[in-house]
Parts: sequence; C-alpha cells; structure tokens
Amino acid sequence: MQAKLHSFITRILGAAFLIMSLQSCTRIELPGPTRFQTGEASWYGNKFHGKTTSSQEIFNMYELTAAHLTLPFNTLVMVTNLDNGKSVIVRINDRGPFVKDRIIDLSYAAAKLLDMINTGVAPVQIDVLNRVC
Repeated sequence: MQAKLHSFITRILGAAFLIMSLQSCTRIELPGPTRFQTGEASWYGNKFHGKTTSSQEIFNMYELTAAHLTLPFNTLVMVTNLDNGKSVIVRINDRGPFVKDRIIDLSYAAAKLLDMINTGVAPVQIDVLNRVC
C-alpha cells in the first residue's frame, strides 16, 4: 500500500513539475557545473509543525516540503535516499539545515517516504527539477 501511495504522489508531483517547467522562467542552478548535490539529509516534524517557515508559510509536517540553505523558495527537487534508492519530490519552503555537513532538512512526510524516520539522517542526492519565475 505504501509503495502505491509513493508511486501515486510521485506521479502527481511529476505532472506538476511538467506543467511548471513549460513556463518561460529562469533555470535554477546549484553551485558548480551540475544540477545535483549529494550529502546528508535529516528531517523535522512535530517540534516545528504549525510554526512559520522562512518563506512565511505555516509548516505542515505532513506535506512534501524541505529546507535548503540556498535554493529559492518553491524550487522542486527530487531527493533520493542513496541507501535504498527511494525518491521523493519536495518543494523548498524553508531555510536550513543548520547542522554541519547536512544539505537538506525534509518534512516528516518526505522522510517517511524515503524510509529514514528511524535513522534520522540518510545519504541523499538532490536533483533540481524546476524553473522558478
């Protein structure tokens, strides 16, 4: 059942990405020559649920969102857990992580789909998917 839900969510977000990418906007680039980044991901949930994010949204730990230090708000990224190959598409809506050597903080929902709730951290690859206007 969880695999079907993951597949459904990935397809829906993929369709949203396709629609957004058809707009004429500026391409977002990560530092360096590529559009991907690898490193450690962590997740945040209950402690911040209902609080205001850096983008002035209310954080909902059950939405597929994430915090990144430099990517613009509303950037869509695919995060792949390098330990198990599971992927999820999230929208950047906050700043962080503020822990050394971590590259992204995921919402509880995203971390659950990546199967990293118990470990708390996981090695990931981040791929920038969309263009931000």
